[in-house]
Amino acid sequence: MSGPADRPSWDDYFMEITFQVARRSTCPRAAVGAVIVREKRILTTGYNGAPAGLAHCTQVGCLMVNDHCVRTLHAEQNAIIQGALHGVDVSGSTIYVTHQPCLICAKMIINAGIERVVYGGDYPDEIAWGFMEEAGIELVKYERRPA
Repeated sequence: MSGPADRPSWDDYFMEITFQVARRSTCPRAAVGAVIVREKRILTTGYNGAPAGLAHCTQVGCLMVNDHCVRTLHAEQNAIIQGALHGVDVSGSTIYVTHQPCLICAKMIINAGIERVVYGGDYPDEIAWGFMEEAGIELVKYERRPA
């Protein structure tokens, strides 16, 4: 039987859920997941994929422009949109993301009132990082613990 010492931290718990959400991604270039949490409760989730009702990359291929797939919405965008669509206020929350947010996602995170970003893999976007720091968002690099 596992004891309290084996119990995951809240960040570990929500990041593991985020990695599971990423498995729903429909762009083969990157499986990215996002989970928005406030007061230890999941508000919304998102993964990278095509807009609702449109064909996914896994069905028709990636649509590449300037070395980026433009067919998909990013996981952070989808998680924020889910809040807007269903009337869920995400302000004052933490967003858990498998990758560091890009510039567009960083700006959406700022304007959505999200206060903390816990991210896994790096995404080389220093401008995004700078904007989030300037906005006072707490940035936490997550180091996945071995199971």
